[in-house]
Formats: sequence, structure tokens, C-alpha cells
Amino acid sequence: MVMVYSVGHISGAHLNPAVTLAFATCGRFPWRQVPAYAAAQVTGSTAASLTLRLLFGSEPEHFFGTVPSGSDVQSLVLEFIITFYLMFVISGVATDNRAIGELAGLAVGATVLLNVLFAGPISGASMNPARTIGPAMVAGRYTGIWVYIVGPITGAVAGAWAYNLIRFTNKPLREITRTGSFLRSARMT
Repeated sequence: MVMVYSVGHISGAHLNPAVTLAFATCGRFPWRQVPAYAAAQVTGSTAASLTLRLLFGSEPEHFFGTVPSGSDVQSLVLEFIITFYLMFVISGVATDNRAIGELAGLAVGATVLLNVLFAGPISGASMNPARTIGPAMVAGRYTGIWVYIVGPITGAVAGAWAYNLIRFTNKPLREITRTGSFLRSARMT
């Protein structure tokens, strides 16, 4: 949440390559910028992981990455689901001008918190390939890493497209409510 409010106005708060890629598939982010963003995201994660390693050492009990606690399939499914929810919320608050933009950081942060509480004990609740790749590279520990690449990417793409399916317009709410069809449909419900 803090990072969304801190850098959202600079970079769109693109801290997650799965989110960046999902936005690109929907035409909401330029494809030509995806590699540079993904490289920056993985570099940031790696630098943070190196910092943690310097501070706390490299003992196995100090691993700050994500590895499945259950089976790879359980973690894959959970990573897909929680990243789907995260991307659905991000799409709603960050790309729909009918949403209250000032609350975007709170909505995204609350979604991450709930996802961590729900899936953390099983998959580690990564939701972000860079968040897993950086620590894995620093520690040389790649157990189940494919789960944290495939799950979040497919979940984010599905979440972005699901939101696009229910977004029936790009018009602001004030323009929609002026139309007769909206008023008729509102009276019918």
C-alpha cells in the first residue's frame, strides 16, 4: 500500500512483472516497455534480497523467498487464485475512471493482506514472480520456482481480462448516468 502511494504517480506502481504483463495483454501498457519494467522489477527484488542476506546471513533458516509448503499443484492453484483477485482489484481501481483513485493503494494493500492470510501458509502468497526470483537467485534455492512464475502470470492475465469483460464501458460514471438506457435499466432493477 505504501509503495502504491509512494511511486504510483511515477511508474504506475509497477512492482510486479505479472501485473505489467497482464496490463500489456489488455492494451493498457505498451509491450515495448515490458522487458525494461520486468528487468527493473527483478533487479529490485534481487537487490532487496542481497540486502537481507547481508543483514541476516545465508543460513537456510533465513531464506526470505517463497517455496511451496504443500504440493506444487496446491501452491500453483493458490497462486493463480490470489493473483487473479489481486489483478482484478488492481484493474478496477487503477484502470477504471469510475473508481475512487485515491483509495487504490488501500484496496490493493488490503487485497495483498487478505491473500497472504489465506494462502501464505500453503504457497507463501508470492503473487509476484520477481518477489520469488530475486531471493531464489541470491540463495541459489529454486525449489518450485516454476509455480511462482506460471501461477501469478496466468492468474494476473485472467484477472485483467475478467475485469475487462465486466467493464462495459470506458466512459466516466457521470456520462453513463446521463443516458436514458442507464436510467431505464436502473429503474428495472
